[in-house]
Amino acid sequence: MKLWAKEGIEVANKVEAFTVGADRELDVLLARCDVLGSKAHVAMLESVGLLTKEEMRSLTRGLNGILGEIEEGTFTIDMECEDVHSYIEMVLTERLGPTGKKIHSGRSRNDQVATAMKLYLKEEAVFIKDKLLQLFQLLQELSEKHKDQLMPGYTHLQVAMPSSFGLWFGAYAESLVDDMELLVAAKSIIDKNPLGSGAGYGSSFPLNRRMTTDLLGFNTLSYNSIYAQMSRGKSERAIGVAMAAIANTVSRLSMDVCLFNSQNFGFVSFPNELTTGSSIMPHKRNPDVFELIRAKCNRIQAVPNELTLLTSNLPSGYHRDCQLSKGILFPAISELKDCVEMAVLMLGNISVHERLLDEERYKYVFTVEGVHKLVQQGVPFREAYQQVAREVEDGSFTCRPQSLDHVHEGSIGNLCNEEVRRELERVLGKW
Repeated sequence: MKLWAKEGIEVANKVEAFTVGADRELDVLLARCDVLGSKAHVAMLESVGLLTKEEMRSLTRGLNGILGEIEEGTFTIDMECEDVHSYIEMVLTERLGPTGKKIHSGRSRNDQVATAMKLYLKEEAVFIKDKLLQLFQLLQELSEKHKDQLMPGYTHLQVAMPSSFGLWFGAYAESLVDDMELLVAAKSIIDKNPLGSGAGYGSSFPLNRRMTTDLLGFNTLSYNSIYAQMSRGKSERAIGVAMAAIANTVSRLSMDVCLFNSQNFGFVSFPNELTTGSSIMPHKRNPDVFELIRAKCNRIQAVPNELTLLTSNLPSGYHRDCQLSKGILFPAISELKDCVEMAVLMLGNISVHERLLDEERYKYVFTVEGVHKLVQQGVPFREAYQQVAREVEDGSFTCRPQSLDHVHEGSIGNLCNEEVRRELERVLGKW
């Protein structure tokens, strides 16, 4: 069944296969949201006199039946239908007779799809948020647990200054706060109801778009019917940008772990059962999980660019190009959730090296401390710098303080984890 089918006109098989693409497989993810959109649409049609109360009840019962099948996992899309939207209408018509044919009054497949997509993306944004909260909480716990365990900090991959595992874990927790800010912004862009915009030019029916906005839980509606269709692609790009930011944070964290887990660093380790081995080297314990997280998250960072290229230079109105956004976005959403989940599993079992800076190879990590000690004795900073530089060159530098007086906000001795947590709560307050 095709919603646009006309009597006596058959589309060539190759054309149909090419235009349908992977919709049947991908649309299963949209099925629940499509039913919810249809239920709101039916209620609105009755309120404006386009359906009788009995027709509304009948259609609602039919849609609830389909919803039950979706939630039970028994729902599949017939190969004779090109997408989930036409299939649901076909099922309703088969089960309810002529009443099923009335459901499409006052809407186009364009606004029907846009509504289902936005509902789906809103739900997925919540799922991503919940997984990020788990990772954020774990990173803050690890930061507090290991705040007194020092490690070398690096610039240019050269030993630079003293850091701590608490500072390192806390850095990625705070990065997630900014990522969450982008996710909230994307959710705000998505949270606008396109239902009732039709094919982009509204309808001569007296539709009540505010009613469907309230029934579907949208924050507001996309007012202009042309823009409601133009928001296809923009909504996808918005969440794609937020996903890319999250992926960047998780990928960078994964790179650190892969580096710090190597024998040349030896900063962190994991239980044997969370690592993999080599087919010829018996000693190997590889951080494959983090390598794959890094690779998958790097690929996710391409999503905004893919979506931008897909929808660039389109004129106003709907175009079939937007259909391909599902194939870009849906797998990426699934992979991002998996990556964050696996990061939580792995980091929940991480062990850290407790006395790293006692090793001789890290003695120059304290050169800045040596400079500061001289400055506190009254030596001008530039002279103190030159004095320590000479000691490094002639091998006489010996500064290895028993304690570090880093007290300013965000330093080793003052991680500000509580302040970072409050920043996250502020962002979540926008949800």
